[in-house]
Amino acid sequence: MADQNNVVEAITDPVTGEDAWKNRTYIVGVVGGAIVGALSALLYVRSAEESIEETGEPPSVSTGTLLSLVLAALGLIRQIAESGKSKGKKK
Repeated sequence: MADQNNVVEAITDPVTGEDAWKNRTYIVGVVGGAIVGALSALLYVRSAEESIEETGEPPSVSTGTLLSLVLAALGLIRQIAESGKSKGKKK
């Protein structure tokens, strides 16, 4: 247990006293989410433009498609949250 305390102290910002790893994790999460969101929007717009050229009207997204995307996103968020837990034996 003492080794874990040393690790936490080693990554605590000496100036602010805050945990530097938390701030880094938030920044990486925000930037990564923004990149994935922008890429997703780019691909959706590209696909929609092709559909507009073929049919002459913008595509409509069904409720079922939106629901499946939300469930997939929630599953991904859950997996990310689970990766932060220790892999030791459960009590």
